Amino acid sequence: MHIDDNKKWENLTISNDFLFSKLMRDEEICKELIELLLHLKVGEITYIQEQKTIDIMHNQKSVRLDVYVEDEDKVYNIEMKVSNKKDLDKRVRYYQDLIDINILEKGADYKDLKESYVVFICLFDPFGRGGSRYTFRNRCDEYPDLVLKDDTYKIFFNTKNTQNEKNIDIKSFLQYVNGEKVNNKFIEKIHNKIMKIKNNEEWRREYMTLLMREREIAEENFQKGIKKGIEKGMITKQIEMLKRFNVPKEDIIKEIEADYNITKEEIEKYL
Repeated sequence: MHIDDNKKWENLTISNDFLFSKLMRDEEICKELIELLLHLKVGEITYIQEQKTIDIMHNQKSVRLDVYVEDEDKVYNIEMKVSNKKDLDKRVRYYQDLIDINILEKGADYKDLKESYVVFICLFDPFGRGGSRYTFRNRCDEYPDLVLKDDTYKIFFNTKNTQNEKNIDIKSFLQYVNGEKVNNKFIEKIHNKIMKIKNNEEWRREYMTLLMREREIAEENFQKGIKKGIEKGMITKQIEMLKRFNVPKEDIIKEIEADYNITKEEIEKYL
């Protein structure tokens, strides 16, 4: 464990996905926040899980969701996004698709699919329009007033532009996520809960373990990258040398195949 790991734990804010997911384990806060952000009434929560992994098939990309909640007829997925990787459009599409597949795997029929809300709370402006909130539904190009009744909603919040947000509670929440000090009753409840989470020794150890594992994975990937880079340079030089001596293409492929664990298709790319 690094010396400053404890300091990192103490300095975590609500924008950290681990801390946010633990916060949303509080059913009262979870329901209140969803109702605030989406302007709707949340029923009795029948399923609440933080850091839920949806892994449909072994050869498909799995997704670890920050917060996944179901009530009687709706599904809510809430994500914290600290950095803009320019892939939110496709990411939100994939999340919503996987949530639907996850529900159907339970034996539901198409007509039984619940209303689905995927909410991204972004510490940046995801679309550069200066809005504090962007809500998307599927509409018809030819008839813009015609909304496809697929009951899917994609909502993005922007913590960097809150001056035009009319709802004072939403504005206060977004400002709090952005690291600003606000005077608000609900935010005070959230902040007090976060302080309790930070005093939870079990969760602190869990976070440290995850941090350590992430470091190990990063180091493994770094070493693999170095090895791959070295190997790529060696293959390239070997091919250049063989070409210089006018070795036929078929013989080059055979030699590279014998020396390195790569496919013929990969060798063709080098050639």
